[in-house]
Amino acid sequence: VQLQASGGGAVQAGGSLRLSCAASGDTSSFNAVGWYRQAPGKERELVALITSSHNTNYADSVKGRFTITRDNAKNVVWLLMDSLTPEDTAVYYCNAAPQLYELGKSFSSWGPGTQVTVSS
Repeated sequence: VQLQASGGGAVQAGGSLRLSCAASGDTSSFNAVGWYRQAPGKERELVALITSSHNTNYADSVKGRFTITRDNAKNVVWLLMDSLTPEDTAVYYCNAAPQLYELGKSFSSWGPGTQVTVSS
């Protein structure tokens, strides 16, 4: 599966952005999907994930502010980010795997990152 992320940009604190992750090719791997982010000098971290049955999980730092959704028919996953803070500044990556436990692994599918910059 090929993943294409889009929707990043620069916003002021308190603003919102919506990231999109579109899958193409062999979409049978587009089952568990996660959004990860990596800030300068920090390790990559899981932000949110969603399964094909729409079960979701969020990092504590984004709970109540970020919402992950998907359209299985269109093979698209979105990450709506509200109440953004400068601490949310990072490169955001879309990741997909056939099984939930495979998310984040190097052998799973990764899209190119999209930059999110939040200014104070």
